[in-house]
Amino acid sequence: MKQSSKTLAVLGLGMSLGLGLSLTSGVFATKQQPADLPLDELQSFVEILNRVQSDYVEDIGDDALLENAIRGMLSGLDPHSAYLDPEEYKEVTVSTSGKFGGLGIEVQMQDGAVLVVAPIDDTPAKRAGIQPGDLIVKIDDTPVKGMSLTEAVRQMRGEPGTDIELTVIREGETQPLLVDITRDIIRVRSVRSRILEPEYGYLRISTFTGNTGKLLNEEINKLLKENKGDLRGVVLDLRTNPGGVLNAAVDVSDAFLEKGTIVSIKGRNGDNSRSFNARPGDRLNGAPLVVLVNEASASASEIVAGALQDHKRALLVGAKTFGKGSVQTIMPLPNQAAIKLTTARYYTPDGRSIQAKGIEPDVTIDRVKVEKRDSGPKPIGESDLSGRLDNEDGDTSEADEAEQNLVSPEQDFALYEALNILKGMAVMEQARR
Repeated sequence: MKQSSKTLAVLGLGMSLGLGLSLTSGVFATKQQPADLPLDELQSFVEILNRVQSDYVEDIGDDALLENAIRGMLSGLDPHSAYLDPEEYKEVTVSTSGKFGGLGIEVQMQDGAVLVVAPIDDTPAKRAGIQPGDLIVKIDDTPVKGMSLTEAVRQMRGEPGTDIELTVIREGETQPLLVDITRDIIRVRSVRSRILEPEYGYLRISTFTGNTGKLLNEEINKLLKENKGDLRGVVLDLRTNPGGVLNAAVDVSDAFLEKGTIVSIKGRNGDNSRSFNARPGDRLNGAPLVVLVNEASASASEIVAGALQDHKRALLVGAKTFGKGSVQTIMPLPNQAAIKLTTARYYTPDGRSIQAKGIEPDVTIDRVKVEKRDSGPKPIGESDLSGRLDNEDGDTSEADEAEQNLVSPEQDFALYEALNILKGMAVMEQARR
């Protein structure tokens, strides 16, 4: 799929630290015929500009005034349209490569605070315990209230190795939390995999970057090699995945579909409308697939979840997704800046718009905390005796190690349940053959 060198269509949430994991595609913005200029309103704008220049308590440069006016105009449209100054635009284009500087969180403004949409796997924010739904109300000693999202993001950016303290309000906590984070260069390997049990694989996609499709194929090859053959089923984990590159979402969906529409996008005019279709070939050869989602699965994650659900290729397990169903197009400007403008909505193969609705899972799993029961001292067995005879069929220690690698409910209850569901699907699939 070819990319435009002049425009970039995106489906994403807010901004990231480093910036904007937005859903990018080859959708092109077309130059529209200029409408009749609203002369009265423009005259009022010029009058206000002159009043500010002449009467405001401090001298503000024309460039700053006009930039603020543009930011206000775009931010007043919807939460995802925005003005990107040259630095922000550069970071957006860099961030989709999967390597960028920052804390590793996807954020947007909500009620005067910075809302954490999702922390990214293996980043400083994730390691520090930042959670989806956290509200950042203070950055170091500076309150967030009154800041724009851009200003807040700039405050949180900084040189790798420097420290920052975030004051966070979290649901269920009676007092604000102080979270110390050390900034770092974020290198996102967006796909990881492992064998959950013999013949059952696990694929985790944390973000959708430019090379996610390629990485997914590599990880599937690793699973097949480790399993020494086809898998009986796979869990695809899209929990707390805030989105990313549209082409990657299409590639991931295509990896498991033989044919049909993956996603369609529809704008105000035909030039911003397009459908993406699957090509023949299913990397799992039809093996059952369970997709894990939650409230922080957004944009690109919802495209994959919606496509696999509508085609009945996968069972969705978890919680209702975020509900980000609009398309933003990044349009570069002559001054090296850009605007990010909402230009379309996207639809699942069955024609569903999930904007502000989200995707309901087929099986809902409530948030629970499972703790291992303390059953007292472990009973002594033959394997505990000094000088015991080893089992002639193999080394007991290897069996113990394999047992420890199995998924347990106290480690990850949703994944544990997803694996049980997957096993049931695999049994039913085998019975049909």
